[in-house]
Amino acid sequence: MGKRILITGGAGFIGSWLADLLLDDGHHVRVLDLLAPQVHGGEGTRPAYLAQDVELIVGDVRDPDVVRRALDGVDGVYHLAASVGVGQSMYEIAGYTSINNLGTAVLLEALAERPVERLVVASSMSIYGEGMYEDTQGRRFPGYRRSRAALQRGEWELRGRDGSPWSPVPTDESKQPDLSSVYALSKFDQERLCLMVGEAYGIPTTALRFFNVYGPRQALSNPYTGVLAIFAARLLNGNAPSIFEDGRQRRDFVNVRDVSRACRLAYDSVSAAGEVINVGSGNAYTILEIARRLADAVGRPVEPEVTGRYRVGDIRHCVADIAFAERAIGYRPAIGIDEGLAELVEWLATASAVDRVVEASAELHRRGLTL
Repeated sequence: MGKRILITGGAGFIGSWLADLLLDDGHHVRVLDLLAPQVHGGEGTRPAYLAQDVELIVGDVRDPDVVRRALDGVDGVYHLAASVGVGQSMYEIAGYTSINNLGTAVLLEALAERPVERLVVASSMSIYGEGMYEDTQGRRFPGYRRSRAALQRGEWELRGRDGSPWSPVPTDESKQPDLSSVYALSKFDQERLCLMVGEAYGIPTTALRFFNVYGPRQALSNPYTGVLAIFAARLLNGNAPSIFEDGRQRRDFVNVRDVSRACRLAYDSVSAAGEVINVGSGNAYTILEIARRLADAVGRPVEPEVTGRYRVGDIRHCVADIAFAERAIGYRPAIGIDEGLAELVEWLATASAVDRVVEASAELHRRGLTL
């Protein structure tokens, strides 16, 4: 018999894919979503991609009455509601802290009154800061935060005290957080609050640290969303993707279908309770490579603009070690980058986007958040 599942933020990119999976499994899906204009446009209407069988409650996760109504009769919760974006979080400090931190606290107070059988919360790879590295002797170290002086000199890579280069290696869940942005701090707060309160009230809870999620339904007009969506918005408007630093920074790009499947696996896994788990592809790609591959796939092979500038809060390299995800929940990514980009491009042919990258970059520069 199907269960009643609530997804906060479920009308968004990842949540809508998760809702599709849950419906396919025979569950009743309820979504609580603010339909924020930056993500959904100014109309405030139900997204066309959100399945008609989804029960949608339009409301704010910070509103206790709305949250209690959304939780009425549900068996489990996926908490995905959050403001997303490193750069914007550095000046909309109160807004990010309110939605991400306070919103989570309001949800948890309601769950403390009426516990559910399962809670899965979306965390982020951003809490790691720099990933793990290996020196020329094969010794592993957590990456350090690069100095402003080094960045102003264009010294992008991490090096040892003797000047020898460090090489990025996969980052596992044991790495200590290094919270280099307001967004990262808020995501760490979300995961710790959920795990703490879940343990106190007997709610099995799992935090999933998503890496760079991409795929159809991304908010293309949001200049602070995932980098592939930002590049797509530029290309759809006849503009070259704009890249910070030298473009050789490495990231882990994971398809939204794999991420939504990881969410399902985590809910059903008894051994995942109380754990934090990386959800990525386990593969590293440079930002420059990804920009070029997307441009070619879209059929607009323009050379990306490499700015040589740095954005406060950015890190150099981070790629997921997903060995624990396989052990804990049986997760293995199924969609490679070529297949994923092909599906994204097919969707882009039906999508439109307002390119707000220039104005977003200007705002960051005006505030001294780019060098």
